[in-house]
Amino acid sequence: MTAKTSQNGGRRSGPGGALTPARVAVLVLVALALTFIFENTRETEIRLLVPEVTMPLWLALFGMGVIGALCGAYFMGRRR
Repeated sequence: MTAKTSQNGGRRSGPGGALTPARVAVLVLVALALTFIFENTRETEIRLLVPEVTMPLWLALFGMGVIGALCGAYFMGRRR
């Protein structure tokens, strides 16, 4: 008898294959980042090259997180 091969290339499907240690680590980091962002809600002055703007600190932190995530996704996509 021969061993049966799976049709999806040997990859695990279902809930066991969805949560890898890397994905759990990313989810934990996202939860920590969101907690940090939403705990810092006071207004702050931020200099954007020349103009100085007053905005909520959470908005500036969230914006930097989005920019960082987009940069990370771009460079990880180029590695493949």
